[in-house]
Amino acid sequence: MKPSFCIWFTGLPASGKSRLAGAVADGMRRRGLDPVVLESDALRRLLTPEPDYSEKERGWFYGTIVELARMFVEKGVPVLIDATGNRRAYRARGRQVLHLFAEVFVDTPLDVCMARDPKGIYRKGRAGESRTVPGLGALYEAPEAPEVVCRGDQPAEAGASKVLVFMEERGWIE
Repeated sequence: MKPSFCIWFTGLPASGKSRLAGAVADGMRRRGLDPVVLESDALRRLLTPEPDYSEKERGWFYGTIVELARMFVEKGVPVLIDATGNRRAYRARGRQVLHLFAEVFVDTPLDVCMARDPKGIYRKGRAGESRTVPGLGALYEAPEAPEVVCRGDQPAEAGASKVLVFMEERGWIE
C-alpha cells in the first residue's frame, strides 16, 4: 500500500476551491481512489455552529482540520482540504504534521470573488456587517511556494488536470 497524502486547496472565499477540489476528487475516483474531502463550510457548521472568526477560533479550527486529515492519512485515505486557511501559519501546520502534503493555490482576483459571492459574505463585508472576511477585513496570505497554482476563472477540469498530473509526477497516484 502506498503512503497516503493531503492536498490543501486555498484561496480567497468564492475563488473556486470547492469546484476544483470536487473535480480533483472525481478524477481520483475514476482512478479507483476514494479521497475524503474536508470541506471547511461543512466542518464549521459542525464544529463551530456560531463562529466568531477570531484569530483564536480560526487557529483552533484549522488545527482541527489538520488533525482530522492526519487521522485519515495515517489510515491510508487520501485527503483533500477545501478551506481558505487565510494565514500561511495554518497551512504550514499541515506541512509540519503531514509527510506527504501539498498546497494548491486557487488564484482568483478579489473582484471576481466579490462578483460571485454565493454566500453573501463580501456583501456583508462591504456593508460593514463583518470585518472578518479574508481579502476585505481580514488578511489573506497567499502561499509563497504552492506546489500547484490554478486559476479560479478557468474551468475546474483544467485545474483538476494540473493537480492530477502533479500527483502522478510525485508518485502519489497512478
